[in-house]
Amino acid sequence: GYAQLLSDPLYVESYVNSLQFASISTLGCLLLGYPIAYGIARTTPGWRLLLLTLVILPFWTSSLLRTYALTGLLRDNGLVNQALLALGLLDAPIRLIDTPFAVYVGITYNYLPFMVLPLVANLMRLDFTLLQAAADLGARPWRAFLSVTLPLSLPGILAGSLLVLIPAVGEYVIPALLGGPGSLSIGQRIWEDFFNARHYPLAAAVAMAMLVLIVVPMLLFESVQERRARREAERA
Repeated sequence: GYAQLLSDPLYVESYVNSLQFASISTLGCLLLGYPIAYGIARTTPGWRLLLLTLVILPFWTSSLLRTYALTGLLRDNGLVNQALLALGLLDAPIRLIDTPFAVYVGITYNYLPFMVLPLVANLMRLDFTLLQAAADLGARPWRAFLSVTLPLSLPGILAGSLLVLIPAVGEYVIPALLGGPGSLSIGQRIWEDFFNARHYPLAAAVAMAMLVLIVVPMLLFESVQERRARREAERA
């Protein structure tokens, strides 16, 4: 089974596609989720509860239903193309569905709360008086953000990124519904091997290879972080 994974370009392509979908979508979640989380953390407790409810609200419906809804928005005669045509930005509909772009949109939309919630929890513990101190010392807002807020929020960024990246690598539904035949993912290959080809040893090998591909680098990273934190504690 493992020899076939290395020799069959279809499986290699599936792994590469899945890592690409997950990595770019994780970056998209971070770019969208960080400003949202920062705004929620800085607002009053009453508004914070309302905004967090709005972030969690998509979880009240099935991920499958939300993905199907995106197909209606992204199809050639969907709402997105109609809006762009009405605004005069396009002369003819563009192909959005059955493209890698649609997969990025789908994963980012479905997994965005997993990025926002850890960031909110981290940023709420941030002492914002440090930003005032930085301003008193002459730091501009962007400099204070890069020097104070961003480094202190790195644990939240890491937690949110892992919560998005790990399940997104094995995503099956979103690439199948939004990506079309050209967006083959490793989740689709496992499904095909298990339920269509009924090649259980090969499917198990694919799943184990995916697990090793994801978990081992994460464990190594965690080990490096723990050693770094231990050295910093010893210096203090």
